[in-house]
Amino acid sequence: MIKFLIKGLIRDKSRSRLPIIVVTIGVFLTVWLHAYIKGFMGETIELNARFTHGHVKVMTRAYAEEMNQLPNDLALLDVSSLMEDLSQQFPDMEWAERIQFGGLLDVPDEQGETRAQGPAAGMGLDLLSKDSREAERLGLERVLVRGSLPEQPGEALISEVFSKKMDIQPGDEITLIASSMNGSMVMYNFKVSGTLSFGVEMLDRGTILADIEDIRMALDMQDAAGEIIGFLGGGYYEDKLAKETAGAFNAQYEEDPDEFAPVMKTLGQQGSMDTYIQMAGVWSYYISLVFIFAMGLVLWNAGLLGGLRRYGEVGVRLAMGEEKGHIYRTMIYESVIIGLVGSVIGTSLGLLLAWYMETHGINIEGMMDGASMMMPNTIRCRITPPDFYLGFIPGVLSTVIGTALSGIGIYKRQTAKLFKELEA
Repeated sequence: MIKFLIKGLIRDKSRSRLPIIVVTIGVFLTVWLHAYIKGFMGETIELNARFTHGHVKVMTRAYAEEMNQLPNDLALLDVSSLMEDLSQQFPDMEWAERIQFGGLLDVPDEQGETRAQGPAAGMGLDLLSKDSREAERLGLERVLVRGSLPEQPGEALISEVFSKKMDIQPGDEITLIASSMNGSMVMYNFKVSGTLSFGVEMLDRGTILADIEDIRMALDMQDAAGEIIGFLGGGYYEDKLAKETAGAFNAQYEEDPDEFAPVMKTLGQQGSMDTYIQMAGVWSYYISLVFIFAMGLVLWNAGLLGGLRRYGEVGVRLAMGEEKGHIYRTMIYESVIIGLVGSVIGTSLGLLLAWYMETHGINIEGMMDGASMMMPNTIRCRITPPDFYLGFIPGVLSTVIGTALSGIGIYKRQTAKLFKELEA
């Protein structure tokens, strides 16, 4: 009978074409919007991961307890060996050494006397190695305002707002005054290679970025680093996978009582990020649920109208002696077929657009001028397993319910009055 119903739907376009188009559009929007919400929420988390938290972060236990104060006197030692161990133990992940620090920037005049001074928050990261992806990860070329990225040791980047405040031009010499790893005061000279504008007040207020080897030299931190941050192979933060990774790493040091033993923290275990991750997940769920409910009402209404539109056809079939139950069941079967076909096409189109936006993204950089929040400048979707079946819920279920409700009228038709109805 299914084969008979499918042939009927193919030959009678009025019964199948419009309902399938409506279901396709509804399912397409449901799948694409769910992937878009997942991508947008995830991209904001990824921004924080790239700049400070990583998907996971390795520190000493003592450093982790006071990580908000950036205590470099509690930093990791023998980092090159630890990096090799991490790369061998978790080969699918990317690892990067970072040193975050605070200090005072001194700008000398032509006679070498102090012309201006200001507090700065800095970060040492690998900017000069050929295989390093740190500059790409932070999008430094995109936010470069003047000058160029560091190309040789001794060069540094500072924020554009800070450079104007201190009247610093690319090529000028500046001196970093800070505390070394051993607690002594140190001074180290840099040449400003360029200026950056992140569009975020916190970062633009007084930031200095330099190659990690220069910072190690300046702060007396040979083969040491405050943090090693890791990024999962999929490119997105997965809380469950990050916890499994951290658990596997930390299990090796459970018996070690040394406060300088390494410990791995996930992004969700750092600061208030756990609250944001949970909030993003809940809001993503509710927004998707509201849209699915709205599309369900639209498709339910479409199924309802489709059933009412066949009022005359049902009357003819009843007049020819077909049982009411059989007519009702065949209408339900047809709605299931229409829902499945529309859901498959709509899901395929939704996944195709989501894949394109996940791969290439949509650049909205021109809309982000003057933004005060750390927001992504490229909108990307993110395809997750629910996207493969989510559209079938409104696509099939709502269509069947709409047809089932409209079909109840079949049992209210009186055979004795059919000919009068048909004549009218």
